[in-house]
Amino acid sequence: MASPSHRRSLRTRRTVLASTAAVAAAGLGAAVFAMNANAGAVDLAHQVLPAKDGWAASGTGTTGGAQADSAHVFTVSTRAQLVAALGSATNSTAKIIRIKGTIDANTNDAGKKLTCADYAAGTGYSLAAYLKAYDPATYGRSKLPSGTQEKARAAAQAAQAKNIAFKVPANTTLVGVPGTNAGITGGSLQVKSVDNVIVRNLTFSATEDCFPQWDPTDGSTGNWNSAYDSVTLRGATHVWADHNTFTDAPHLDSANPKYYGREYQIHDGALDITNGSDLVTVERNQFTNHDKTMLIGSSDTDSVGKLRVSIHHNVWKGIVQRAPLARIGQIHIYNNYFDTTTLNGYAPLYTVNSRAKAQVVAEYNAWKLPSGGKTAKLLSGDGTGSVATTGNLVNGTATDLVAAYNAANSKKLKTTVNWKPALTAGLQTTAQNLATELAGTTGAGVLS
Repeated sequence: MASPSHRRSLRTRRTVLASTAAVAAAGLGAAVFAMNANAGAVDLAHQVLPAKDGWAASGTGTTGGAQADSAHVFTVSTRAQLVAALGSATNSTAKIIRIKGTIDANTNDAGKKLTCADYAAGTGYSLAAYLKAYDPATYGRSKLPSGTQEKARAAAQAAQAKNIAFKVPANTTLVGVPGTNAGITGGSLQVKSVDNVIVRNLTFSATEDCFPQWDPTDGSTGNWNSAYDSVTLRGATHVWADHNTFTDAPHLDSANPKYYGREYQIHDGALDITNGSDLVTVERNQFTNHDKTMLIGSSDTDSVGKLRVSIHHNVWKGIVQRAPLARIGQIHIYNNYFDTTTLNGYAPLYTVNSRAKAQVVAEYNAWKLPSGGKTAKLLSGDGTGSVATTGNLVNGTATDLVAAYNAANSKKLKTTVNWKPALTAGLQTTAQNLATELAGTTGAGVLS
């Protein structure tokens, strides 16, 4: 059997060949590849999505900033440098942004650390005053908070958003520099109404909202709702998210206090794909230590004919729900590994949820179910969504997950879909060795 290092070398060469073919097909030419003279490694920043690699390969494909000239290739290591490199969200000039090390979004332009108190300064907001103003015992549960403290909370939240939300323009590649623990902590990449974006080799951690809003009408007992996803796609097209790691660490949900009897939730999504986003490939990422992980479709009336997403060769571990929650679109989920063992207090409710007439194809995935776990709880739905399954394993055994779910629930998942996946590069027709294979080939830091 080949050693791990040898397998990684082979994998790198396969990626190079596939990327070269895709570049040639896109008419970009092999010149976009900057070779390291010593190691012979391809410059990750100039790689493009391989042909037929999921929905993001459809049509014009996804090339990100591969056509950037030398004046639009940046290496950044601070928040201020990242903001400058991104520039205007409406400037579609091709650009490559290489992130070296970990950028702390909660810093000012001089690099000084900012706290929640800094964002709240001058707004009049305080958590104690907010809790007093909207206590359900006196304020009631029939309407959203309004008035002085809610306005102050919104102002403080806007101050934080101005600092930590990074708007990504079209034709951009964001990539971590190998060997530097590259990533963004405390920040939110926002890809809104733009086309052709690549996000690779980055760790997204500690995306936290200092000022969650209380909503007494959310559910039977109300909920605290936060504002920022680590990466959010809204109306975005042709996006490739590859070899990233998403985590709440170091502040895990188990450390969140409770107010009004509900968890004071400071985390939102890890990678959400909403508001008519389309043609997205999510590949070889690690999702861990998180609750509401991936939302596809912002509502049951999101854009029909869009929300086409491929999700393959990812690891989901310590995830409570939404892996993903899918609405409306055509979603292909293949060769993923789902470990549903409780991790650091994150106890899974379900993995894949198909609702609002979503058309999900789930094939050759593997689930690890701990002792006492129930196969019937691995899926979820509202009675209108479909999940067509092939070749899925639970603890190494071929399992019909839809049949198990339907036997235990009144709102049945449908078993047929209205489409057939065609963009399936890398599809493996066995899930038997996914746990071992993906452990060393997913997430940030394994590309070189």
